[in-house]
Formats: sequence, structure tokens, C-alpha cells
Amino acid sequence: MVINLSKEFSLVSTWVAELRDTEIQKDMMRFRRNLERISEVAAYEISKKLEWKEIDVTTPLGTSTTKILKQQPVVASILRAGIPMHNGLLNYFDKAESAFIAAYRKHSPDGSFQISLEYMSCPELEGKVVIISDPMIATGSSLVKTIQFLKQEGDIKELHIICAIACTVGIEYVLRELPKAIIWCGDIDDELTAKGYIVPGLGDAGDLAFGPKLQS
Repeated sequence: MVINLSKEFSLVSTWVAELRDTEIQKDMMRFRRNLERISEVAAYEISKKLEWKEIDVTTPLGTSTTKILKQQPVVASILRAGIPMHNGLLNYFDKAESAFIAAYRKHSPDGSFQISLEYMSCPELEGKVVIISDPMIATGSSLVKTIQFLKQEGDIKELHIICAIACTVGIEYVLRELPKAIIWCGDIDDELTAKGYIVPGLGDAGDLAFGPKLQS
């Protein structure tokens, strides 16, 4: 299942437009906040699909029966670009545990690249709902490899993926490898360059959120 939030919510479309805009991109705080807001909308929509239970709450004047989440999800993000979206998820799932994975493209002189995973910190995942955020799904390779890495820590009950912009090619690859995943996108682009960059996309989300990095 793939949900394009821009088609359903006009505010998301506005935030995506700002993420893409080269002038607005000069404001790193605004860029981070727009990523955060997209994940907040996704978090609210995901919450509708999670299991709930009824509890009684004592008020000053009596008792109220209400619904709460039956189980808190685990919120995961791919460092560093996923941090603003991770924060947005925690704004709504404020009792959730967190997982962090460092994944990046390791380029070769011929222009090809491999996905390198160098760090992971996560809680118990067995039987839990996992929501993972990454601003861009281009080829989908890093996301799939990251989730396969996470699955070594336990059998994930339900998987939600949140991104700001996804490419059609990347979505197709992710769903081939992870057919039960639900993907929530701020928007979807159709073109991917030979080097694996989304067009029109928005550029390097990590650099735009936190500043350019030194090239090793």
C-alpha cells in the first residue's frame, strides 16, 4: 500500500513545495520544520490504523471510558537526514521507543555505489509496530537494507515507512522486497537519474537540513 499525502492533504502539498524551492531551502530551520510537519501528519494518519484498547479514566466529576493505543510503536530513522521526521513522529507518539541506523551510499570511482551500514541502536522489536522515516526513497536500496538489518533484531509485526518524496522506481523495489510495508509519501516523482537521484526531487535532504558535509 502506498499513500501520497499530497493528494489528500493540501497543507502537505504546500510543505513539499517549500522543501523543493531553492530559495526557501536556504532556511535550514524551515526545511527541518517542513520535514517534521509531514511526519506529524503521517503519524496522525497511522494512528488511525493501530490497535486500541478501552480504559476508564477518573475525572474530578466521575469516570470516562476512552480509547488509547494498545501498544506503542517503535519509531526508527536513518541518520542523519531522518532526524527531523523522527522528531515529528515523537511529537505524536511521545511514549514510543526509538531506533537509529546509520546508512549511506559508498560511491566507487566508476559512479556506482553500495549501501554501507555502520551503526544501529534499537529496542526489542519482536511483535511490534515499526515506523521508519527517511526523507527520500530513490532507488530504495538503503531503506530495504536498513529494514532487513532491523529485522535481525526481531519479527516486526507491522511496518510503516514515511518519506517526504519517493521515486516510483524506489517504491516498486521496496514493495517487491517488503510486500507488507505501508509507504506514506509527501509526494511521488517518476524520474530517477543514472546516479540514483530523484528528479525533480529536492536535492540532498541531509545537507539542506543540517549543512553540507565534508566528502571523505
